[in-house]
Amino acid sequence: MRPELEALFNLLRAAPRATSIAEARDQLDKFSVFINANAPQVGRVESGVRINADVSAEILVPPGTPPFPTLLYLHGGGWSIGSPASHAKLTRQLCVGAGTVVVSVDYRLAPEHPFPTPLEDCVAAARWTRANVARYGGDPTRLAIGGDSAGGNLSAAVINELRGAVEFSAALLLYGAFDMVASRRDYDRYAPEEDPVLPKSLMDLMMQAYSPVSDDQRASPIRADLSHFPPSCLLVGSIDPLVGDSRALHALLQRLGRQSELHEYTDMPHAFMQLDLPEAHAAIETGCTFLRRTV
Repeated sequence: MRPELEALFNLLRAAPRATSIAEARDQLDKFSVFINANAPQVGRVESGVRINADVSAEILVPPGTPPFPTLLYLHGGGWSIGSPASHAKLTRQLCVGAGTVVVSVDYRLAPEHPFPTPLEDCVAAARWTRANVARYGGDPTRLAIGGDSAGGNLSAAVINELRGAVEFSAALLLYGAFDMVASRRDYDRYAPEEDPVLPKSLMDLMMQAYSPVSDDQRASPIRADLSHFPPSCLLVGSIDPLVGDSRALHALLQRLGRQSELHEYTDMPHAFMQLDLPEAHAAIETGCTFLRRTV
């Protein structure tokens, strides 16, 4: 491992551990200043757009002349922390890099709103996006879905829930938790030194807050019938405790004859695409290239 990476990871591991969802939210709020620094400029931002009475979204429009392809983006944070604001830089990088309208969904969070409420909110956002994104310059017939971590889980689950109702051209899945049983069971196998971004205790807090019934295919979408899945791009770090989820989903999609590409980044932890690292920049470009090609 590069010395600068080891120093960064040691610093992250030395930080105080959150012992509650409230503490985790507070820590993310403080860290968001760092991870969102130097975000690129987009053509236009529409904040607080109402999806329904309970759900809103931030809509990012790229520079240029519409119509643009559309990416419905579901942020990570263990279904219990995070927002479009915590992922502002990442979504702007995708907006500009892929030339796509990004609908970044502010779904309700656990434990106040446990499973299946976050999923239901994201399903509602997908239906709304298809019906309304043209007003913001997006093309509803060129609709991709994507997200990181819990957002990757929700993206896969939305695809399954809306089979036959909303067609997605592509899925961009960043270090998703696709099988909650395997995610927890295999933590030590893939991250024996504990992931510096996602320590085991925090993952346990988040999973318990969201869904103790983790074998439900809506909570573990890899357990559903994926024979209809759109072309997919999976991005993950090699020391991420969830790397097994991405490998398993990629292998399953290939067995089913679906288009899938898996990109692993050496020595990268969970959520590395929000860190200012060469590997993060490379992964974002890979994701943008995939979207430009498929949507």
